[in-house]
Order: sequence, then structure tokens, then C-alpha cells
Amino acid sequence: MKMNWSQERVLVYAPHPDDETLGCGGLMHKAKRAGAEIHVQFMTVGDTSDQSVKGFSTAQERHSEIKKVSEHFRWDGWHMALPGDAHHLRLDGVPRLDLTRLIERDSPLSITRVEPTVVLIPHRTSYNQDHRATAEAVHTALRPSDTRLRHHPRLVLAYEEAADQWRDEPVEPPNLIVELSEEDLLAKLHGMELYGSQSHEHPHTRSELTLRSLAVLRGMQAGVALGEGYHVLRHLA
Repeated sequence: MKMNWSQERVLVYAPHPDDETLGCGGLMHKAKRAGAEIHVQFMTVGDTSDQSVKGFSTAQERHSEIKKVSEHFRWDGWHMALPGDAHHLRLDGVPRLDLTRLIERDSPLSITRVEPTVVLIPHRTSYNQDHRATAEAVHTALRPSDTRLRHHPRLVLAYEEAADQWRDEPVEPPNLIVELSEEDLLAKLHGMELYGSQSHEHPHTRSELTLRSLAVLRGMQAGVALGEGYHVLRHLA
């Protein structure tokens, strides 16, 4: 499947700031370099305890990081759907109907308003409850119906993250590899550097070596130097 990314309008769903870079930072850079529109819908962010030296990151800190990453990737738009501790790491407590309505039509970056040709979402088997809730709500929002009444993106892909290899059910390997150049991968790695509160040294799932190693593995599986793996959920040729 050879894509002419210059003609695409891409809408990425990121449960939290950094998921879009971890999962599809290379593709975002590749597509934008070709002339695509890139929009990122973040679902939530809040104050978070972590294993960093400081021991936590704040929502304000994460918002500052988003602005830097947005400028780096030259996104055409981004939006935070449900900010704050009431929702962060608690999206599984939000009714599916409410999340689906946000995604389908209520958000400034809804399917209805953006009319994306490509949608990128997290994989539903992630151990993280916000990732699962996001994946399932987008899946519902993109249900088949009359294309004269509702917008249907031609391509829907689930991206992978190294951390999501920790799962409790078997999953087929990615069935689509997007070839990356060294420039695309370096852009992805720099994007994670800009998420300073979320970057870690190896061996961590968000380390530079982990991201490069996964790109090398996925590239090798397709006979190229570097790649990103995806699961195809819809492809209208």
C-alpha cells in the first residue's frame, strides 16, 4: 500500500501527551514532510506521580511540553479533550457514550469537523485504562454507516508502543509497516526529548534506545532499515 501523504489529512488520538510521538512520531514527520495536514486530539492529562528523579510531573508542565512538540512536528492543530485529575488515568470511568460524542462531533477536532482521511489510534489491548478507553471510543465513533450521512476515514490504523508489549492476551504482530528515513526517526526521538518529564534512560520503554530498536526491528520485518508498525482497522482502496 503506497501512500501519497501529501493528499492526506491525519487525525491522531493520543490518550496522553507523548503517546502520539511514541506510537506514530515517525509517520507524523514523514507525512508532514510530504505536505499532509496533521491534527492531534489529546484525551486527558493531569498531575502524575512517576519514577523520575523529581517523582512527579504536573499538568502545567505537560501542557508546556505539548507546545514545544507541536512546533517541532508542525501540527496544524491540537486539542485537549478532558484535562485535569478528574479524568487523567480515569477515562475508563467516563461513559463510552460521552467519549464517543466528543470524538464523533463535540470536540473542535472531532471526526465531523476535521473530516480526516487517516485516523491513528492506540491499540485496544494496552494495559493502560486510558488507552483502552480511547481506542474503544474511537472504534465506536468510526462504526460503519451511510457515508452520505457520516464521514468515513479511508484509513484507520492502530499504532503500537513498546510498553504495550506487556499485555494479557495474544496479539498478532503489526500487519502494516510504514518505512521511515533516518530523518523521520531522529524527529521522533527529538520529539520525545521535548517531552522531558516523560523521557527515561535505557532500559525503559520510553528510552531513545528502545524507540530506535523497535524501529530497526519493524524495518527489518519489511526489508527496510527503519519502520513503524501498525494494525490496519480499515482500508478503503
